[in-house]
Amino acid sequence: MIRIRGIELSLHPLFVLIMLLSVVTGQFLELLTLFTIVFIHEMGHVCAALLCGVHVKSVQLLPFGGVAVMEDHGRLTAVREIGIAIAGPLQNVLLIVMAYGLQQTGYGASRFLDYFIQANAIIALFNLLPVLPLDGGKIFQAMLSLLLPYYATLLWCGRVSIAASVLMVGYAMLPLGTGGGLRLNLLMIGAFLLYSNLTDQRNLPYRFVSFLMNREAVYERYQQSGSAARPIVAFSAKPLDDILRLFKRNQYHFIYVMNEDKSIVAVVPEQKLISSYFGM
Repeated sequence: MIRIRGIELSLHPLFVLIMLLSVVTGQFLELLTLFTIVFIHEMGHVCAALLCGVHVKSVQLLPFGGVAVMEDHGRLTAVREIGIAIAGPLQNVLLIVMAYGLQQTGYGASRFLDYFIQANAIIALFNLLPVLPLDGGKIFQAMLSLLLPYYATLLWCGRVSIAASVLMVGYAMLPLGTGGGLRLNLLMIGAFLLYSNLTDQRNLPYRFVSFLMNREAVYERYQQSGSAARPIVAFSAKPLDDILRLFKRNQYHFIYVMNEDKSIVAVVPEQKLISSYFGM
């Protein structure tokens, strides 16, 4: 583990395992190239996050990208999250353009540049799959949060990611049924994604609580912009949990409470509901 400007940078054990395999198979140069590509890819995310005012605590490099731990305290909007996620694959596109330019001008070993271009294309396209914690999964989740309440966004993105991870594992093992060889690299990546998403799904209640605790930033944006609050209409007998699960990520809410006669008996700002939820 090393630290760069306060950001902890480390290798995931999966990357270490692949490094050891590359030494055994004599593909260390390819791995070094892959490490460089992944590092540049992840630094694209880090730079974009810092430009958005988001604190990056750590980055763990994986064979296909990395996992960055960020502290946004509710200040990261869906649009900014999409921009940060796209910044990684964008670096791969720039590297492809650079390598292609070198090829056209006759600089560098053509065979190596072919591998360099192919590796960048694979990493960029793989990361754009709509599976968490890949960039495509983060983009999908951010876009979905513009349409659905945040709890439903977390729930359904987790389910889609788990299903896609299972399909990836199944595809990696498919050749076994026809007497072919196991797609080991893909199996390890699929297993990692499956484990990661199952863990996230188990931790969904804690992630939602964190979302509620960081709603102050949404209120500040609501006051500064002067935009209209989004109303939520609920019967007085409706459980508090169910009402909170209707909160949307980037919108401030007023809750209109109805009685059995469908008459509005109270209008409650979301902070009051959150305070009641936490017993404040």
